[in-house]
Amino acid sequence: MRILIVEDDPLLADGLTRSLRQGDYAVDCVGDGLKADHALAAQDYDLLILDLGIPGVDGFEVLRRLRRRGSKTPVLVLTARDALTDRVKGLDLGADDYLTKPFELPELEARARALIRRGQAGGTSTITNGSLTMDTAGRRVTMDGTPLELTAREFGVLEVLMMRSGRVVGKEQLAEKLYGWDEEVGPNAIEVCVHRLRKKIEPARVTIRTIRGLGYLLEKERA
Repeated sequence: MRILIVEDDPLLADGLTRSLRQGDYAVDCVGDGLKADHALAAQDYDLLILDLGIPGVDGFEVLRRLRRRGSKTPVLVLTARDALTDRVKGLDLGADDYLTKPFELPELEARARALIRRGQAGGTSTITNGSLTMDTAGRRVTMDGTPLELTAREFGVLEVLMMRSGRVVGKEQLAEKLYGWDEEVGPNAIEVCVHRLRKKIEPARVTIRTIRGLGYLLEKERA
């Protein structure tokens, strides 16, 4: 899953980026509203963490433009402003949640998980396919009730494929969900990850098909 952080405080931005990457998210970070607007117009994100007090185009305008484009990306607003009018304005413009500075990282991470879960899985954190069950909030996968050991990248690939089960997902789409702008992606990184994942889920009555020239498709095995 991919997150965009819009925060002009370098220390806070770095702390948020490190913390969320440790939670196995791909994270991009920008420090002003114009860059945020350009990034959101060019890239699909699973969550936007948006500071209102950013330079240039302010957070309210970034949010307004995002919703005008028809985007349903979940938005968590961060701000030092604790006035009721600011909270109401942000929510009226389409923010999904509001967190006032200073805040504790565990609370932000919990709210981020909840918003991503709501946006990607229709409000539930559990996805099932064959004998695979994924808890997107708890970052766990079981096969016939037995925990399945996956690396962070393998979990990320499986998460995208399960959420889009029955649809082809391109390698570029997987890379976009798994890696931030400043993370280098090897030419065969996705192929290697899919190969390893395919072996691990082989007994689960689902298969990852390679659709030549297009990407990968997760589907249940035929009886």
